[in-house]
Amino acid sequence: MGTYLSTPKTEKQTADGDGARVRYGLASMQGWRTTMEDAHTAVPQLDERTSFFAVFDGHGGKAVAKFCAKHLHMQFLRSAAYCSGDLASSARKAFLRMDEMMKGQRGWRELAELGEKGPKFAGMLESIIWSPKGGDADKLGDGWHSEEGPHSDYSGPTCGSTACVAIIRNDQLVVANAGDSRCVISRKGQAHDLSRDHKPELQSEKERIENAGGYIVAGRVNGSLNLTRAIGDMEMKENKLLPAEKQTVSAEPEVNTVTLSEDDEFIVLACDGIWDCMSSQQVVDFVHEKLKTEDSLSAVCEKLLDRCLAPESGGEGCDNMTMILVVLKKPTDPAATSSSEQSPVTPTKPSATSSSEQSAVTNEEMRPRI
Repeated sequence: MGTYLSTPKTEKQTADGDGARVRYGLASMQGWRTTMEDAHTAVPQLDERTSFFAVFDGHGGKAVAKFCAKHLHMQFLRSAAYCSGDLASSARKAFLRMDEMMKGQRGWRELAELGEKGPKFAGMLESIIWSPKGGDADKLGDGWHSEEGPHSDYSGPTCGSTACVAIIRNDQLVVANAGDSRCVISRKGQAHDLSRDHKPELQSEKERIENAGGYIVAGRVNGSLNLTRAIGDMEMKENKLLPAEKQTVSAEPEVNTVTLSEDDEFIVLACDGIWDCMSSQQVVDFVHEKLKTEDSLSAVCEKLLDRCLAPESGGEGCDNMTMILVVLKKPTDPAATSSSEQSPVTPTKPSATSSSEQSAVTNEEMRPRI
C-alpha cells in the first residue's frame, strides 16, 4: 500500500563504525515512497562487551519507528534482566515497554514531535507547560508517565512499526524480532535466517489472532495489516481480558539465541524493502562479492539498495530500504579485543553505562550520500 513519487529519492544516509567484536556499515534510502518510515539504531559499544543493532519499518507513519530507534536500546540497557546477563528477557521486556511508553501525555508529545504531526505551535506550547521538571525526561525511569496534560488519557498510536534487533556479547548472538524485518547470518557463505517473518498465514499467529477476537481477510489482520506482530497499532491491542503477548497484534518478539563460531562471517539486518526483492541467500552472496571490491561496509549496503531499487514505480523495489551489515571480527584478529582483559568467547557480566557514554547511530546522525 502507499503512494509513489514520480522519481525515486536515491540519496542515501550512511554510517560506518566498529566495536571490540564487530565492524558495521549501514545505509537507508527513501526510494519511490512519498515518505521515509524506516528507522534504525547502531550501537557498537552498548557496554564493554555488548553491541546492539536494530532496524524498524514503520507503517501508517514514521513516528513509532523513530520512537523505537530513540528509546528501545536504552530500555534494553536499563532492564534488571540485562544487569543479570539475561539478554533474551531484557529484549522481550524492552519491546513490550515501547507500547507502554507511547501512552499518556508524554507518549503523545514524543510521537507528535517525531512524526511532525499536528500544529507545531500547540506541540511546543504543551512541551513547555507539561514537560517534566529538569528537562531530561529520559532520567525519569519508571516515572515516565508522571507527565500530565490534556493527552494524559492517550491510549497510544494507531500507526506501528516492525522491530528486528541483534545483540552481540562475546560469542553470544541474540536476535529479537516482531514483524517482517529480518536478520540473516552468513556461515561459511551459507545464509541462515535468525528470525521469522510474522505473517497472517503462519498457523500459530492465526490462532492467536482469532483467540483475541481478530480475523484475517485477504492475507491481512482485520483486513488492514499484512503482518501479525508490531510495536504500536494500539487499536489491535484492546482486549482487556488478555495480556500484551496474546493481543490480536502483539509486540512480543520471538527471540533466537545462537553461539557464534569461527564459521560465522557477518549478519545482515534489513527491512522488507530488501527481502521483497532478494532472498536471504542472494543477499549473502551479493555481500560476499562486494566485500572484495568496496572500501567500506556502508558502500556494500549502498550497492545492495541500488540493486533492489525498481526502475519504475509500482510493485517490488519501491519500498523504503534500510540495511545494516555487521562483520564479526575473528578471535585471532588483534582488533577483536580492545584490551588484554577482554575475551571474545567467555561471557561476562555487563558493566553499567550511562546514556552520556553511548555511541549510538540513529537516522538523525548519519551522513548523506547522493
